[in-house]
Amino acid sequence: MSNGTFTVPAPKNEPIKDYLHSSPERLSLRHELDQLKRKVTAIPLVIGGEHLLTGARSQIFCPHNHSMAIAEHGLATPLQINQAIKIATETQKSWSKMAWWDRAAIFLKAADLLAGPYRSLMNAATMLCQSKTIYQAEIDAACELADFWRFNAGFMADIYQDQPFSPPGFWNRVSYRGLEGFVFAVSPFNFTSIALNLASAPAMMGSTVVWKPAHTSLLSSWIGLKILEEAGLPPGVIQMVMGDAPEIGRVVLESPELAGIHFTGSTATFNLLWQQVGQKIQHYKTYPRLVGETGGKDFIMAHPSADPEALVTALVRGAFEYQGQKCSAASRAYIPRSLWKRIRDTLVPMVQELKVGDPEDFSNFMGAVIDETSFNRISGWIERCRKDPKVNIIAGGECNREKGWFIRPTIIEALAPDVPTMKEELFGPVLTIYVYEDSDFEQALKYCESTSPYGLTGAIFAQDRRVIQSMSEALEYAAGNFYINDKPTGAVVGQQPFGGSRASGTNDKAGSRLNLLRWASARTIKETFVAPKTYEYPFMKGNPLE
Repeated sequence: MSNGTFTVPAPKNEPIKDYLHSSPERLSLRHELDQLKRKVTAIPLVIGGEHLLTGARSQIFCPHNHSMAIAEHGLATPLQINQAIKIATETQKSWSKMAWWDRAAIFLKAADLLAGPYRSLMNAATMLCQSKTIYQAEIDAACELADFWRFNAGFMADIYQDQPFSPPGFWNRVSYRGLEGFVFAVSPFNFTSIALNLASAPAMMGSTVVWKPAHTSLLSSWIGLKILEEAGLPPGVIQMVMGDAPEIGRVVLESPELAGIHFTGSTATFNLLWQQVGQKIQHYKTYPRLVGETGGKDFIMAHPSADPEALVTALVRGAFEYQGQKCSAASRAYIPRSLWKRIRDTLVPMVQELKVGDPEDFSNFMGAVIDETSFNRISGWIERCRKDPKVNIIAGGECNREKGWFIRPTIIEALAPDVPTMKEELFGPVLTIYVYEDSDFEQALKYCESTSPYGLTGAIFAQDRRVIQSMSEALEYAAGNFYINDKPTGAVVGQQPFGGSRASGTNDKAGSRLNLLRWASARTIKETFVAPKTYEYPFMKGNPLE
């Protein structure tokens, strides 16, 4: 083994490209979009480094053009899932023993490959299969994923360098082992970066992974895994299996080798996984570590001293970027009566002007929601609101499924603070606003703090510093990521570690060393240089009665 104390290159956030007209990045992106649309990409299972195209297939369609198939993928059988578990468990022993700097080098190289030659391809796949505008794809699939791989390598080095005190005559140290067994990673459709980080963060720390990506974001997940393979990821470190989610979960949770679950998705699904693990707890070799980022009902709380222009911008961007399909999206807001007319008169026309359509048209602000199930759920909520006397739809509400799953950005004015759309996660382009009387500000703060069971993100708007302090204290547990005079979305790796508690998850903060610590098992080592040769202690010598 090489000798030396190695330092990871200092991570920096990947710069966001502008994609201006006729720019090199825009031309490259157009080329990749055209290439992807000319074929149906076949995506295999990946087990032990082998790419397996099964007989049973499922197709992936473009959300904004649901007649166009973009990819198809194989469906894992229980036998293949068990094979993935077996290979991951066997590979963990050798992978965990690889020098940490060699593991780091794989992900640092992958970041450079992503930010360079594969940037346009990854962005194009994310635009087509997840219906993201180029800006939303760029900040996610290119920049944030590269940031995860670079910053996590630095966090890993920091963890390993954190060593205990050693008094004279002793040498105390801590080594960090990968988890014994395998980690089950379950990823959502909405962020390419989150999907790859869920699989790669445990792997970086010496754990091995069985990964089930979301069906609708599988193309970008597959491209990311191929980048990791090109960067030198050994076979068997990350297995990718697709198919019926309950069936995959059933097989995985039956294995005594399950060492952890890294999850992003719905609160209900994570609760079910937690319950099933608890029921089988005596079956496992070790206590599985459960890390989950789940739902959100994220808020914007405005004080009468708020800057109206900044507030309107935060409402529009926070609620409607990527069709509101961010776990951090602003979906409820509390606005004082004294600001409401000015806010409404600016906000409503601005939202009505937002263009919705194919993300390849760069003038569009929004694309389509992810699939028919999502479309039906969100449009159903909107229809219920039309019949509810306690709410008024003041902007949007139009839903069109003719070509794609399009829902106009929708604003609902709530006449009571506890209407369903102020409490339930809709996960779509719907913002509900409750207008409170200025004299009821303290009560509105209580509504904001207690109406929803979630605790993911939230934002406050005020100019008075004393008010900012009091609002921050009142909402201390209402959001794991808390924003002052800014929208509650857009956490950046290395700057705002992400995660929430309450019904929003375990708050293990993706994009920080806190998350990586969950995928390592510490081993304390005490070495004594001159060992004692007798059991007697000094106080035992001499006259015992003196």
